[in-house]
Amino acid sequence: MRPTVLCFSGLDPSGGAGLQADIEAIGQSGAHAAIACTALTVQNSQQVFGFEATSKELLLAQANAIVGDLPITCIKSGMLGTTDNIAALAEFLTKHADYKYVLDPVLVANSGGSLGDQATLVKAFAQLIPLATVLTPNTVELRALTGIEDLEQATAKLFEMGAHAVLVKGGHEDTPDYIRNALYIQGELISETKCPRLEGEYHGSGCSLASFIAGRLALGDALKDAVHHAETWLFGVLKKAEVPVPNGQRIPKRF
Repeated sequence: MRPTVLCFSGLDPSGGAGLQADIEAIGQSGAHAAIACTALTVQNSQQVFGFEATSKELLLAQANAIVGDLPITCIKSGMLGTTDNIAALAEFLTKHADYKYVLDPVLVANSGGSLGDQATLVKAFAQLIPLATVLTPNTVELRALTGIEDLEQATAKLFEMGAHAVLVKGGHEDTPDYIRNALYIQGELISETKCPRLEGEYHGSGCSLASFIAGRLALGDALKDAVHHAETWLFGVLKKAEVPVPNGQRIPKRF
């Protein structure tokens, strides 16, 4: 069977982000996706209205049920929603230290709306950072996690907090013509990419990128190669994104 990525993230009923984005992106990477659902959200492609988190007991029961049943080689987390779920994932990762782990530190949906109390989640994420193979924050999340405005200093702070590698996603920065992503490993800038900024806003682009990286890591790619494959793939699916409502957020066409 294909190597498996076990995803800890929430259900987005619109199918644009969350678990459906994980499943589709990982499938496109060539790996298999398994799911431990962290929350049921009430949202569409444009806005989050609320959510109900899974209990930590149920979350761990989901994950433990498939350990040994599927060939898991990588973990990916997105929306975790509560400090209890963050602690549960940290417990799980500590018991399975051989798994690679992609941490997408989701705090707020790109469409707007809370996915948990940000200040509380930021403090709790500190226990996951040293366990991650790579973190994939956008610049808003990077500043929130570190409390530092300058991006270089904020990235350096993550390494002080125990990070091994960080992919800083630049889509939220004021660069009207391009988006710059930067990959740091052990505090050093390893690679940076610039792609043309596409028109509009996208629902689930961050989930898709992190999940494709996880899929490639599960298949054995080196981190730099996994990131390169994921960025190339994501740009293609964003160019073909579909528009649910006029002037609304677009959903990446991942197939």
